[in-house]
Amino acid sequence: MLIRVADWERIRSGEVTLQFRRWKRPTVRAGGTLRTSLGVLAIDAVDVVSRVSRAEAVAAGFPSVRELMSSVEGREGSLYRIRLRFVGEDPRIALRSSSSVDGVSLNDAAVALLRLVAANPGVRAADLAASVGREKLPFKADVRKLKAQGLTESLEVGYRLSPRGEAYLRSLDD
Repeated sequence: MLIRVADWERIRSGEVTLQFRRWKRPTVRAGGTLRTSLGVLAIDAVDVVSRVSRAEAVAAGFPSVRELMSSVEGREGSLYRIRLRFVGEDPRIALRSSSSVDGVSLNDAAVALLRLVAANPGVRAADLAASVGREKLPFKADVRKLKAQGLTESLEVGYRLSPRGEAYLRSLDD
């Protein structure tokens, strides 16, 4: 679920507590979290709705129902109301700036992927995947696993090793 950058500070402060999306099926679920580079959101409720009140539009960061509805026009699917709240910073940020590699254990394929990212910072995922004969989407899923451990970070284009990822590779070479 994409959140407008303009809404992030308002979500952090609690001013914006709702989002609306048209989906064929929801991409988030009640009780879950949404981890982004800007922070972690708790997803408290996900409901199909047929109408939106002015109060709900305002809680979603829009001055009117009309403006909210125009933001979801042209998309297929049911209209979903998502109740959310900011719960904290992205824990991967602190993790990746650490030089501690305690608890990190990677299989050979993950180490090879980490070395590939180290040797090719800023290279598009599709190009990296093709260079090792892999499909892009499974490749990106594997990079996300490294990111979850604080070993890599995403760039505008491509990836790079985090300080923790560099420390992990050094520990292997020692």
